[in-house]
Amino acid sequence: MLCNTEVDKGITMSRMTTKGQVTIPKRIRDYLGLKPGSEVEFEFGQNHEIVIKNKKQRQKEPMESRFAALRGTLDLGMTTDEFMRFLRGDPEE
Repeated sequence: MLCNTEVDKGITMSRMTTKGQVTIPKRIRDYLGLKPGSEVEFEFGQNHEIVIKNKKQRQKEPMESRFAALRGTLDLGMTTDEFMRFLRGDPEE
């Protein structure tokens, strides 16, 4: 019997539609964390393989690292109210 998924053999296949669309099998979507609307990246691998990547997962780490560098406190020698007045250009009360 021919089916598009033979889990016991580790084979997962899809058919391409006339519009060039392919359904990514559920176990691969789950593994990559893909949800409806997720952006998917396709790359050429070795030996004529195509590599599928979840674009969002790859971008999370650099953004988190960028924000991690900004964490902390800054001592300006003034209170929060004084600093806000300074930023706004408010006259002293």
